[in-house]
Amino acid sequence: QLQASGGGLVQAGDSLRLSCAASGRTFPRYAIKWFRQAPGKEREFVASISWTGGTTYYSDSVKGRVTISRDNAKNTVYLQMNNLKPEDAAVYYCAASTYVDPTRGLPDYWGQGTLVTVSS
Repeated sequence: QLQASGGGLVQAGDSLRLSCAASGRTFPRYAIKWFRQAPGKEREFVASISWTGGTTYYSDSVKGRVTISRDNAKNTVYLQMNNLKPEDAAVYYCAASTYVDPTRGLPDYWGQGTLVTVSS
């Protein structure tokens, strides 16, 4: 089970850290991916991290502003988002996947979303 949290209302240029807390012994063996979905738009990939934390991927739209990290001892993955833009506003979802590569496979488990609102 995955639980995303940390969303909220911020101003453009602010920072926000999202968390994805997982339950279960197998969590450390999964890559974790973050996706987001804005109203009226399709869900899109944001970032992913391998189960070791040694491999990460970012979408071009967030690269340089977002950092994904994980603490397997706490069964938690973090998404640090800096210099937020109005176009970053969306519901953010975390998901557990066999593959860290965003082009491979669909996630095995999804968490519920956390809403990020960015005012200009």
